Amino acid sequence: MKKKTPLLTGLIVLLMALTACSTNTAKQPDVQTNSQQQATKVTAAAPPAAATATQATTAPKQSAPAPQQTATGKLIPAKIVSVTDGDTMKVELNGKKETVRLLLVDTPETKHPSKPVQPFGPEASAFAKQILKEGKEVQIEIDVSERDKYGRLLAYLWVDGKMFNEMLLEKGLARVAYVYPPNIKYVDQFRAIQKKAQTAGVGIWSIENYAQEDGFHPKEAATKKAEPTKQQSEKPVAETQKPTASSSNIQYKNCTEARAAGVTPIHEGEPGYSRKLDRDGDGVACE
Repeated sequence: MKKKTPLLTGLIVLLMALTACSTNTAKQPDVQTNSQQQATKVTAAAPPAAATATQATTAPKQSAPAPQQTATGKLIPAKIVSVTDGDTMKVELNGKKETVRLLLVDTPETKHPSKPVQPFGPEASAFAKQILKEGKEVQIEIDVSERDKYGRLLAYLWVDGKMFNEMLLEKGLARVAYVYPPNIKYVDQFRAIQKKAQTAGVGIWSIENYAQEDGFHPKEAATKKAEPTKQQSEKPVAETQKPTASSSNIQYKNCTEARAAGVTPIHEGEPGYSRKLDRDGDGVACE
């Protein structure tokens, strides 16, 4: 019995050693598996360079640029078809012909059914035809209300980066008019431009009392313009002492001599009057 004890002890020690080796061998695959999982995570977080390049190549194209905009609204592309007069024209817009009436400005009439051609109306039309030639690409800017009672498109017209409404005002070919809210975006700057043209006396502002708040008044302007001339022609007659009837034998060789004597104009029946000095035969010599 005493000899068997060391043998059993040795067997037990050998079994324990084998068990320990088996445990260590079983644990090693777990470590490798964890390492592989971590590597897979890193690979997923950082895609390969080839994949990134593919994404950049297949990125969606940028959309077409939006229509040009002003500080107040969108500009719509159009083409000039024809010019009616200074403030009215026809355009092709979205494949359709439209009549455009310029906002906040009014040019003198040239084709009104009940009004004659007004001063500077032809000049305004000619200027419009010069700038807005057929086929010219322009841009339309709509205010709040789109159309008037006649169905015309109410707009500010842009050409080559400039507003045509303002160009008319600058040259004195239009007045600020038809100021009806809500279509009043540019009314203040329009009035400022008009004031400069008035001060310079260009175009319609060169005729006194012609362009007024309620429209154009060619007859009134012509009447008021003629009145000072009439008063000036009558003033010398009233102040100059005419020869008396006793000097009815006075004759003047020509109007220069009569003017030097201070008696012009000479009416028929007055001393110094003669038919040869009254060339138009209206009874007034040396007018």
